[in-house]
Amino acid sequence: MAKKNKADKQTSQEEEELKKSTEVNQENAEDLEHQFEGSGNPLQLEKEKYLRLYSEFENFRRRTNKERIDWMQNASKDIIKELLSIIDDMERGIKALKDAGNDSAVEGMELIYKKLFSTLEKKGLKLMTSVGEDFDSEIHEAVTQFAAPTPEMKGKVIDEIEKGYFLNDKVLRFAKVVVGN
Repeated sequence: MAKKNKADKQTSQEEEELKKSTEVNQENAEDLEHQFEGSGNPLQLEKEKYLRLYSEFENFRRRTNKERIDWMQNASKDIIKELLSIIDDMERGIKALKDAGNDSAVEGMELIYKKLFSTLEKKGLKLMTSVGEDFDSEIHEAVTQFAAPTPEMKGKVIDEIEKGYFLNDKVLRFAKVVVGN
């Protein structure tokens, strides 16, 4: 029985020591939590800094990729804009040849015109349709206004003096038009 009492005492002492150490550990943990909360938890702060830096880098990467794509799509913008005057001259030349009745020259000029225009279309050039459409100051440039031939044509484009073009869905050249009044 003495052995049993001795074992019970030892067990109860161990239990008390375990309780004391648990209480001390809990107090230490609470103290550490208060310290981290007071200092802003350095690990949490570093984690937030990392996340901000990572998101800034991702935004930078997306922005530069978008700019690079835009640059590549519009790199030929200047040369295409200069070629538009040549296309206009070819259209006037074809019209003059048709009026003169020179069919073989008209046919040759039309082939060259179609080949040039199809090449530019592959690069993103699109012809703007204006005649009969509502006047839109975003894509049209009103040169003059005339009385509308019918009430339905009021505020619409009656005639096109110079064709307008889009390059990759952005206005490359505004259409110069006559608007019905």
